[in-house]
Amino acid sequence: MSRWKAAAIHLSISVLIGVLSAALIFGLWYPPPYSHAAGADHLVLVLLCVDAVLGPVLTLIVYRHGKKGMRFDLAVITLLQACAFSYGMSVVIKARPAFIVATVDRYVMVAASELAADDLAKGREQAFRSLSWTGPRLVYAQRPENKSERSDLLFSGVGGKDIEKFPKYYADYAMHGAAMLDRAIPLTRIRDTPEAHALLDSWLLQHSRDRADVAWLPLAARRADMVVLIDRKDGSVLGALPIDPW
Repeated sequence: MSRWKAAAIHLSISVLIGVLSAALIFGLWYPPPYSHAAGADHLVLVLLCVDAVLGPVLTLIVYRHGKKGMRFDLAVITLLQACAFSYGMSVVIKARPAFIVATVDRYVMVAASELAADDLAKGREQAFRSLSWTGPRLVYAQRPENKSERSDLLFSGVGGKDIEKFPKYYADYAMHGAAMLDRAIPLTRIRDTPEAHALLDSWLLQHSRDRADVAWLPLAARRADMVVLIDRKDGSVLGALPIDPW
């Protein structure tokens, strides 16, 4: 077997593993429409580069038919590739979006790595005490009535840990989502660019919605912010579009 054939076989196996991993990432952990906002495309690109380049290139360099110790060299390459891939997948898993938190005048995407285990354990409901493996859960952040708690939350927010990172304040969005209508923005005030209007018009046509029936609020995310579309009757989330809300 030539080194080119050996590298091609290695590349085929790596690409298959990469495609299956991408399907898992985009299908379960980073589902649309939040994939780009959570940085899934960037993470998958890095992961595929490591998986599809590192191993096959090393095989191309070291492989020689009949070479003494060839099996050991290939085993080492496979081990290095597996370690790099495992590390990459661990980063993807930790960065996956766990919750979309509705808070005052925006929605915030919270990654699994941003929630401390102690805080997670204090969630009001069982669903708020675990990290989702099938895309982010939509919740509403209910501000505390206690003055002392409000003060603590204020100082915590100044330090970078705001209410969306405290599951003990999470509540069922279906019960409280209508409160988001107080700050909802009409579609007439969406970003005035041809691309934004094209995306919005396409969405309205696809979902048979009138502009007057839909409002929006910003979604703050790790990779890219988006526009969340909500029903003007009950505040339910209808979808999200890759439009800069700012």
